[in-house]
Amino acid sequence: MKVINKLTTLAATALVASAMTSPVMAAADQVNVAFFLEWATPNQIAKVEAAYDDALGVPVGWTNFDAGTQMTEAMLAGDIDISYSQGLAPFINAVNAGAPIKMVSIAVQYPANDCVVRNGAGIDKSNASELEGKSVAVPLATMADYSFRMMMRALKVDVSKIKVIDQAPADAAVSLADGNVVMACGFGGNSMAKMYEVGKKLMSAEDKEAAGIISFDVVSVTEKFAQENPDLVRGFLKVTEEANMAFAKDQGKLGVIAKDAGMTPEAAKKQMADFHFPSNAEQLEKYFNKGGLADVAIGIVGNAFATKEKPALKDYSVTIDTSFLK
Repeated sequence: MKVINKLTTLAATALVASAMTSPVMAAADQVNVAFFLEWATPNQIAKVEAAYDDALGVPVGWTNFDAGTQMTEAMLAGDIDISYSQGLAPFINAVNAGAPIKMVSIAVQYPANDCVVRNGAGIDKSNASELEGKSVAVPLATMADYSFRMMMRALKVDVSKIKVIDQAPADAAVSLADGNVVMACGFGGNSMAKMYEVGKKLMSAEDKEAAGIISFDVVSVTEKFAQENPDLVRGFLKVTEEANMAFAKDQGKLGVIAKDAGMTPEAAKKQMADFHFPSNAEQLEKYFNKGGLADVAIGIVGNAFATKEKPALKDYSVTIDTSFLK
């Protein structure tokens, strides 16, 4: 509830500020982008080589965050214009709270985040109900939280009976290793590697897929920035697609990605093996079309995180703008 309340306050402030500004302003003289460390993506080559700066014609500043909820708060505070690979769950939580941001594309599709049970706990998917009454570390309002909730639902575990501790993946890995929690859920190559060293996955990738648990991250922008700088948003997505296509043909610069992500080349390669970076055309044809992957998933996530105070939106299409993909 703390995250939702904070987002509601920030959203209200942002809306008031937006109403006081002119609807038409000059193009931005800099673009501020949020991204994740330990999240290897081809566009990091374009980031390091300043391809974004060259294509957009303005400096592009990059700031790393631990969670998508932090990205939203930074966007509402005016510090970030574009969030690259923000989790669908934090995006949904933000728009449910009235945040003036828009989804403009899919950054990456990947297997749902893992939850890792500590070795010796005696708990697996066959007796997952034994998690009830125990402590579990989860970065709340993130895709790891979404995956956790969906796994608990699939395994018929009552989440209300679990002591959920809100921790970033790096901290959750430490808590799991120290035995302070019986299970930890998260993302990020290094953090997850540390979890796997002391535990085992509650559900395999095949288990999650069979249960209909899929995940993808989005590219989100503030409504104000998109309205005032449509060419910059369109240019950002174009450079991103070009980087994805170039890497699909030649992985020779994997080391550049790994270094920028704060990972070893081996860890980055292993992580990216499960990633899919859909082209702009594919997104329009298979993700954002009626009944497409994104169209369906958005409704599922929206309802998964709905509360009495912040119910799911009746129509999430109002929070999506695919015009920049065309």
